[in-house]
Amino acid sequence: MAFPGRNLLILLLFFISFSYSKSELSLDYYNKSCPQFASIMEQIVSEKQIASPATAAGVLRLFFHDCMVEGCDGSLLIASTSFNKAERDADINQPLPGDAFDLVTRAKTALELQCPGIVSCADILATAARNLVIMVGGPYYHVRLGRKDGLVSNASRVEGNIATPTMPLSDIISRFDSKGFSVQEMVALVGAHTIGFSHCKEFSNRLFNFSKTSETDPAYHPKYAEGLRKLCANYTKDPAMSAYNDVMTPGKFDNLYYRNLKTGLGLLSTDQAMSVDKRTKPFVDLYAANETAFFKDFAHAMEKVSIYKIKTGKKGEVRHRCDQFNAAKINLR
Repeated sequence: MAFPGRNLLILLLFFISFSYSKSELSLDYYNKSCPQFASIMEQIVSEKQIASPATAAGVLRLFFHDCMVEGCDGSLLIASTSFNKAERDADINQPLPGDAFDLVTRAKTALELQCPGIVSCADILATAARNLVIMVGGPYYHVRLGRKDGLVSNASRVEGNIATPTMPLSDIISRFDSKGFSVQEMVALVGAHTIGFSHCKEFSNRLFNFSKTSETDPAYHPKYAEGLRKLCANYTKDPAMSAYNDVMTPGKFDNLYYRNLKTGLGLLSTDQAMSVDKRTKPFVDLYAANETAFFKDFAHAMEKVSIYKIKTGKKGEVRHRCDQFNAAKINLR
């Protein structure tokens, strides 16, 4: 005889299991096992950012690209081998800066000396991203700790998970929605473009032969387009050529990014589209006028990202090195 509430029971057990995995994270996770965690992270992050000011934007991008594929599990940190092409070597991840990976390596090395085998690479990346946002003027937000490092890293899993600069806005909205993020959370998260830069190839379609009637995208401010054309004139010969996402305050985390969108100073087509699309424009307008609202919503969205599909318990491990699995075997699942 079938149990009448069997389906409901299964659903309830799934929910309890899901909630339990999240509850395994805590703000004081390393207080006893690695009491130096916070101070070591603060020191390493500060030293790296001061030496290389582009680190903040790089780590923030690395964190987001990691979380959106296999969840926040450090899978993007794994190096490829002759048997496996890892996430970091997927085409969209090729431009990720070495300084971001270097920061994680430095922090892991320092933490392994103090408390070997205790702190996961995923927790290092999540904490570094938050600390760097604060260092460049952004909001504080809680980072719960206790993530385990993932056991899978495969480049083939990247496509379809991360938005590209030339993607239609509707596709980007759908991509965020599929991961449980609202349109407003998406607009707030894209505000991370207030720091950092983009390579010319990511917006060259707006500068050269844009249409039959216009050489450049008319959404650009004319003077801005002229400057970008000069900057990117030889981008095919020099792929490293790039421009700041926020031309006004490129190294400061603020709301000028949104104000720029309203005056034709949005570098990427996807960003510029947010300022006119009826689904996103209200939030762009809000954040352009109210930096406090932007900071509040960004902090909330980042907390949500940081626990996306996290691994706990036996679903992961604490790597000895962030660029390779402990078992030194390829995980192709």
